[in-house]
Parts: sequence; C-alpha cells; structure tokens
Amino acid sequence: MTPETPRLTAAGIDPFDESVYRAVLTRRTAAPAELSADLGCSAERVARALDRLRDHGLVGRLAGTRRRYAAIEPGAAVEALVRARSNELEQVRSAADELSRLFAAARTGATDEDEVEITTGSEALGRWFVRLQQEAHEDVMTLDRPPYALTTSNPVEATAMGRGVRYRAVYAPEALEWPGVLDDIRELVRHGEQARVMPGLRIKLAIADRRLALMPLSLDLNDVRAAVIRPSTLLDALTNYWEMCWKQALPLDAPAEDPLGEEDRRVLTLLVSGLKDEAIARQLGWSVRTMRRRISRLHELLGAANRFQAGVIAARRGWL
Repeated sequence: MTPETPRLTAAGIDPFDESVYRAVLTRRTAAPAELSADLGCSAERVARALDRLRDHGLVGRLAGTRRRYAAIEPGAAVEALVRARSNELEQVRSAADELSRLFAAARTGATDEDEVEITTGSEALGRWFVRLQQEAHEDVMTLDRPPYALTTSNPVEATAMGRGVRYRAVYAPEALEWPGVLDDIRELVRHGEQARVMPGLRIKLAIADRRLALMPLSLDLNDVRAAVIRPSTLLDALTNYWEMCWKQALPLDAPAEDPLGEEDRRVLTLLVSGLKDEAIARQLGWSVRTMRRRISRLHELLGAANRFQAGVIAARRGWL
C-alpha cells in the first residue's frame, strides 16, 4: 500500500493512527488482524490505534464478541474533531489572556487576589461586564434595572449562550418601559435566556459561575462606580439574594415562535435517536459537560423531565 502524507496531525491524530483510519475507510468493516496485514505491523499495535480513533470519534466498534470496526463518515467525523480541537485552542487563548492579566498586575502592583475591587467610570464598568460574560463557563445570573450607563443591548450574551452558558435574568418592570428593551429581551429569550420580572428591584447585579460578581454602587450616571467581587462571604450573600429574587419573580411570557436554534435541534434529534451522552458530544464536537448543560437547558425550556419527554414535546410543537 502506498503511504499517504499525514493530513490529520494538526487535529491531534498520530500519523500511524491516520494510516489505520485510511485503511479502515477502504473496507466496509475491518478487524485489527486484517488491517495489520495491510499495514505490515502487529495486530496489537493496530488495536491500540483503533481504540484511539474510537475515542476521537473517527471509527466505531461493531456489536459482537469479535473486535470489528467501521469508519464514521469522514465529513461529519473530521468536522467534529476540528471543532473539538478549536475548543481546546480557545481554552489555550483564555489561558494566555489570564497570563497576560497576571503579567499586567505584576507591573502595576494590582492583584486579582482582592475580594473586592472598585472600578470607576462607565467604560470601565462596560469592560468588566463584557469580561465577566466572556470568562463564564456555566451560568450568568443578573438583576437588571435602569438606568443604563452605556447601552441597553448586550451582544455578548447571545455569543455566550451559543457556547453553552446559561443565562437567567430578573428584570425590574421599569426596564421593560425603556425603548427597545422588551424587544431585546424577547430576542435573548429566543436564544435561550430565562427571563423573569420582579417589582421593587433596587439594585443591579451580574454573577458569573458563582465566582465573580459585578455590582454598581450607585444608580447615578454622574457617579459611575462598581464593585468587582471575588469569592468571599459577600459574594455568597449576593448569590443567595439573587436566588431569593429569582424565586419571587414572575416568568416573562416566552415568544410564540420556535425558540430552538439549529444546534438545539441537532441535540434533540440525537437525543431521541437514543445515542449516549458521550456519542452525542463527539458528534457535536463538545465536551460531555457542555453537552449535558445544553440538555439540561433544553429540559427546562420544554418543561420536560427526561430526554424522551423532551423529544415528544418538541415533536408535538413542530420543532423537530
């Protein structure tokens, strides 16, 4: 067999493993012993390569006592592999950002160790709000009311929800009276935000992953100051206060339109197909943890207790 130039190395596939994958592609199914004859190496080495390819989602093991494998369709399999590697590289970029902040802190004498940091000015407040959302991995919880120092819209939110971050927002009724705010909220709800309204809301607050909070200290736009709050008893108290507001608030009516995005629809389709969590995550190029967060959000959105109910409800509503 003429050796092929490795092309999947950049996606984390060993050159030998790629040669095994190419050999599987030329057959309908294959056993390690059959491939070892094609490649001129031991069956044990091929078997280990097949296990690694299976972990990467490039091949699947067939049912039965004999070890036989079939290749996953390359277009979908390699695309999922590229997405997974892209997510890993994004984590590297996040690590670089964190290292840059440590470097800057060392030069200025500032530190991220302080439990409470005071920032001043509307632009600094806006930068912190963007940073809080960009660094969130699981959820962002907010209390929202006027006035607004910069803008009423929040374009970062839709992007964060697209990568699996759950947003829950409690709005003061006064916020709904500002021009364009209600339309913005409806658009965010279509993307997955859970929105509620509570009269008498007196403060503004944003909490990410229960490890970082941002709270304006004044509603006076002439004196914009905010507290950046890191893990502490104060952060715990603010998180508990948010939970209390969430329980007391009333849900905002969701729009009548289909709230599912294309990725949500793919998740539901794979769920009702009976695939296991690990297989769904590989198909979508996500981590299992991200995939389970998305499933949990879909259950809440549909009012379903399990994946079977989620599929039935979505089908009845014409969303699948």
